[in-house]
This record gives sequence, structure tokens and C-alpha cells, in this order.
Amino acid sequence: MKQTRRIFFNKASVATLGSTMLLNSCTNENPVIKEKYETEKKDYSDLDKVLAQPVLKKSLFPDPVIIEKLELVRYENNFLCKVTSNDGAEGISVGNNFQMIHLYPIFVNRLQPFFIGKDARNWEELLEEVFVYKSNYKLQNLALWVPLATIEFAVLDMLGKIANKPIGELIGDIHHPEIGIYQANNFRGKSAEESIELIEEQVKESNARAVKFKVGGRMSKDKDYPANRTEKLIPLVRKTFGDDMTIYADSNGSYSTKEAIRIGKIIEEHKFDFYEEPVPFDWYEETKEVTNSLEVPIAGGEQEPSMHNFRWLIGNDGLDIVQPDIFYFGGMVRSMKVARMAEARGKICIPHISGSGVGYLYMMHFVSAVPNAGPFHEFKGFNKEIPLECPTSDLSSEGGKVKVPTGPGLAIIIDPDYIAKHELVKA
Repeated sequence: MKQTRRIFFNKASVATLGSTMLLNSCTNENPVIKEKYETEKKDYSDLDKVLAQPVLKKSLFPDPVIIEKLELVRYENNFLCKVTSNDGAEGISVGNNFQMIHLYPIFVNRLQPFFIGKDARNWEELLEEVFVYKSNYKLQNLALWVPLATIEFAVLDMLGKIANKPIGELIGDIHHPEIGIYQANNFRGKSAEESIELIEEQVKESNARAVKFKVGGRMSKDKDYPANRTEKLIPLVRKTFGDDMTIYADSNGSYSTKEAIRIGKIIEEHKFDFYEEPVPFDWYEETKEVTNSLEVPIAGGEQEPSMHNFRWLIGNDGLDIVQPDIFYFGGMVRSMKVARMAEARGKICIPHISGSGVGYLYMMHFVSAVPNAGPFHEFKGFNKEIPLECPTSDLSSEGGKVKVPTGPGLAIIIDPDYIAKHELVKA
């Protein structure tokens, strides 16, 4: 367990400080403050070096790729983003519809105008610029990053078609041509006995070799729904699936630090493989305290909007496993920087995915290029609402693994008749 060095000083030293505090505060040379700062100061130089490295392979595109049109279209509650270059190259993405139904005005009013006329090859610089454009930084979180990720995925689809490469090869080398999946579920509100029956059902359908289930009540201040469900369910999951199954538990920030550690000890007893978001996601010091107190790896980052905060969590060993959501965090390029920081510190990346649209496809392309990816990745079932074909993968789980598509861009063909049903969303 990691130990944190601290500076303590007694009443006598405080009294001595009193006579010099005013002078030292003015000169900024207070020796105790200086010593404390220097003792606790972290070295982030390796992480900063990682952050400075480009992700998108601009060398694949010798000629400018000027964005001529960027459109958001809607059919019922489904949103598509369509991008067209001045040379006629096209890309398309499927939005995170659970969020875009609320956030489309930000796409249209705060993001769409910025990208017209810009060179898509400069995507990383554009991410920095659009963050400041119209003070968009004030929207940082899902409000900004989900619409921006929707644009990025369309741009990457277009660039992949230009380069005749899958998205993964635009942002890295292919390390994982197929992805092991874990079966994710959410049966909060049901008893432990009801939950285990439903979890078993899903695992049989997907042939997954790993499973993640929910503990606690979701940001519930130590409450469980129903009462005592978690403590019954933890041993029941292990008993049901046996020692060979990889098992993850997700709290969704349900606990105080003390309760998170108590539940974590039970999880450790049953040899689980990670414990996700034990305390609320923005409790950084408390997350680190839980990480320091438990042997089971602590995972988190699904809700994290800030690159700088990920840098802190990684640099201070606040997490063992990083989980940027590639929609919630603003796309694959930003998420790859998080994965690379994690790699630099010997940590793994298991991205979170959003359940709507074709999020599982974006996850697969991203993970294919992450060298430090975990062995299993989130699976909530294949979305049947978007009519599509994939010539290079049947997108089915065989023995708990899914083949990553290898065609250009996202490597799918969405039914043109379905696309035609969508209407332009205007400001």
C-alpha cells in the first residue's frame, strides 16, 4: 500500500511562525510552506511528454482536407452527423442519442460554424481552438464533449475513407484485431436473486468470459436498492460463475470513503478483478484513498471531462484502470491521450461506452489501437435499430470475442433509405 508523506508541525513551531508570517507571506519565502510544496510536488514530465505527442497520423494525408459541409440530421430520436470535404469525400457518424436529444442546439450553434472551411488534418489543433471558440470551455462536460465527439467520429470516418484505412490505423497501430467483451448490465431495484438470473441469461447469449454488475444505488450516499442487495449479490455472482469468470463491480459513485472501502473488502474476498467508481467521480482525493486502501484494482473516468484531472489521477495513482468514455470525453483523439498517459505509468485502459447508437463500434475501433487495453471491454448488446452492413465482420460474439471491422473509416454501410428519412437540424 502506498504511503503519503505529510508535514506536521507542533504548537511551538506555529507560535514561532506567528512573528514572521506577515513578512514571509509578502516575500513568498515561508520555509514551511516551501518545504511542504517541494515535498508533495509531483513529477508529471513523462505525462506531459505524452500529451505533447500527436495522435492523428497527419502523414497519411498529403493534401488538405477542407471541411465544406457539416450537417446534423435527425429522424425521430436518432441523430446522424454528415461531413463533406471540398473534394467530395464524405463521412458519417451516429450520435449518442440519449444525450443528443438534449444537446443538439450546442452542435448547431456552438460547434458547427467553427469547423466550416477548416482543414481536418489539423484536428488536434482544432480541438484546442473550438474549446475556446464562443467560450465553449464554459460548457465542458457532456454538453460540449458529446456533440464534439459526434463530429470527430464523422471526420475520422471521412479520413479513413480517404486513406483507405480503418479508424484504428488513423490514431495508432492495430494491437487487437478482435475484442474480448464483458457483459454489462444494470438490475438495480431487483433483488439479488432476481438479478443473478437476469445476469446469467445475458452471459449465455453473448458467451462473454467476463461480467460487470452494479453494486450500491448510484450516487446514493451509501444506500442500496433494495436494501442489502449488494452484500448478497457479490458472493452470489462468484458462486454462480465460478473461479474462471472475470468479474467486475460498478458502484457508480454510491459510497462514502469508509463504506466504499468496506464493500471493497468484500469484493476482494471474492476475488473480483476491478471495482469501478467506488465514490462519486469528482472525489479525487477520496478515490485515491480507496485505491490506497484496497488490493482490488480501482477503475474510473467514465464521467471525467478534464484532461488535466486525468493527468492528476494517473500521476498520483488515484486509479489503477482508466475508463474515458469516448463520447463523454470528446472523442477518440482525446481518449487516446489518456490511454497513453496510463501506459506511461503502467496502467491499463478499459474505455467506457455509451449504450445508444453504434457506440460499441466506436469502442472497438478505439480499443484496437490501444496497446495497454484491458482483456475485456464493455458490451451491452448490438443495437438493432440502425440498419447497417459490415462487410469485414459479422459483429457477433464468438466465444466472447468480436472481430474488429477492417474496412475504411468506421467500416460499415448504413442503409441509404434509412439515412434519407433524416431531416436537417437547423439553428
